[in-house]
Formats: sequence, structure tokens, C-alpha cells
Amino acid sequence: MIDPFGRSITYLRISVTDRCDLRCAYCMAEDMTFLPKAQILSLEELERVAGAFIALGTRKIRLTGGEPLVRREVMTLFRALGQRIGPGDGRLDELTLTTNGTQLARFAEELAAAGVRRVNVSLDTLSAEKFAAITRWGRIEKTLDGIFAAKAAGLAVKINAVALKDINEHELDTMLAWCGEHGFDLCLIETMPMGEIGEDRTDQYLPLSLVRARLKQRWTLTETDYRTGGPARYYTVAETGRRIGFITPMTHNFCESCNRVRLTCTGMLYMCLGQDDQADLRRVLRAGGTDADLREAIEEAIGRKPKGHDFVIDRHHNRPAVARHMSVTGG
Repeated sequence: MIDPFGRSITYLRISVTDRCDLRCAYCMAEDMTFLPKAQILSLEELERVAGAFIALGTRKIRLTGGEPLVRREVMTLFRALGQRIGPGDGRLDELTLTTNGTQLARFAEELAAAGVRRVNVSLDTLSAEKFAAITRWGRIEKTLDGIFAAKAAGLAVKINAVALKDINEHELDTMLAWCGEHGFDLCLIETMPMGEIGEDRTDQYLPLSLVRARLKQRWTLTETDYRTGGPARYYTVAETGRRIGFITPMTHNFCESCNRVRLTCTGMLYMCLGQDDQADLRRVLRAGGTDADLREAIEEAIGRKPKGHDFVIDRHHNRPAVARHMSVTGG
């Protein structure tokens, strides 16, 4: 699949649920109203859409949420997609997962058996007190247990941390050292203006250009061409032998190399995280469309993929750039 700007679209992120067992302050409101189950695609429908993408050349699929591991029977989808991993046309190179880690101790071995080799775990602090404040009611012990269960199961672990002004900005140095100690890569992310969260986003925003400059005062960071298929720009950390990545949608967007689209749990295909244009694949599925109809709808949508996003922090009105929450879109 080639979009209007010549970019090959080979990466699909699927949100299997908008629900989550945490309420991270930068992601969603504390009193979130979740979608009615009738609007949510079944696991069989999600597998069918994924199959259409694979047939069109998708090589990597990441399952996300909300928190994907809170969806009942979600391992059936992991196993079904894991069977599609292998060499050759019409096959996947990789199946991955983004999780908050709370359910990983339960599922790590099953994920590895299904063909998952890497997981991204969201962890914004190593402080139990700050973790509870950021997640609004989470317990850091569950996430840490999940992280080390994933490591024990042979999964490569990358820690994702959203850089938050005055909250964890002076702890990122410690997190980099902790990741190095345990053999994890670290990826830092700028907060994105998506959805109403009940907080002032201008109070949260921390440019990663500033964070990187601070880290370079202690660590030897060397830029590398290492890529995982996502938007992060990676540096090797000489002192630990691990990597640190920076995802900078606000200070330095990554749109010129975008290779991905996102499917929501309701079957809406978003061609850009920061734009509202979408394609309704649920309608195609539930109107009795054939696999050919589904592929045609996907190709038409790729033909409308925009050049880039319009993220901006609105310092005057404190409004999100995009009304939908990240948990709905599938980060």
C-alpha cells in the first residue's frame, strides 16, 4: 500500500478495547465513559480486518488499547495473528503489544508462545507514590511484576515513559539507569493534545529537546539508525549498552517517514493519529462485505492519508487538538 506521498504503509496498530484498568492523567479523564459493547468489533472481526491488511502488504501489527490484556479472550486473537508470522508475501514479520503491564504476569508466557517477541510497557515513574498519582489508582508493584515476568518469559521489554513537566522530569535520569541495569530500552514520549482529560495540558508539556540536553550532561548518547517500525529516534547509551528513543510529535514531528495507520476497537480506520478523517470498516464488515470489499475500502482510505498531523498545544483555550482519546484511537 502506497499513500499519496509515496510512503509505504506496512504497519497497523489495532486498539482491541477502549477500556483500561488505570486512568493515567495524561491519557483519559478519571470518570471515563466507555463505549457500548455493541459498537466494539468482535475478536473474529478484528482478525478478519487484520487479515485484509496482511494481504495488502502489512508486515507488522501492534495490539494496543486502552489496555489490551483486559479484553476477555484476547489471547485467541494473539494466537490467530501469531500463526501468520513468517517469511514470504502475505505474512507478518512481527506481532507486538503495548501494555500498562498490570496483566503481564498472567499472560507473559502465553504471549511468548503465541509468537510475540517484544512488548512495550508504559511506566512513567519508579516512585510508588507518583505512580499512584499519575495513574490515579494504580499500584506500581503489579506493573513491575509484569515487566519482570515478561523478561523471564524471554520477551524483549521496552519501557515507554511520557515526559511530564514537574512530575517525572527530574526522574528520567534515574529511569535510564534502571533500564540499563535490567537490560531494557527506554523510550520517552511528549504528551499529545488528544481528548479532554480534566487537566491543563500546558501544565504537563515538556519538550524532549530539553530532556535530551539534560541527559547528555551525564550520559554519552550517540544517534543510531536503529528503528522498530515506529516513530522513535534512537540513541545508544554508551554507559549501559542499551538504547533510548525519543518520540517528539510536538517539537519535531515524524510525519515524513510515517508508515502506519490505526484501527479502533469500533472498526474506524484513522490514517493519521492527529487528524479526524476516518474510514468505517465496521460498516463494510456488518453489511456483509466480502474480503475484496474490505480490501477495497482499506485501499481507498490509504489514498486519503494526509501528509502530517496538526498537533499543537493551545495555550489560550486549553483545548485538545483532537477530540478523541488516545485510548480510543490505539496508541
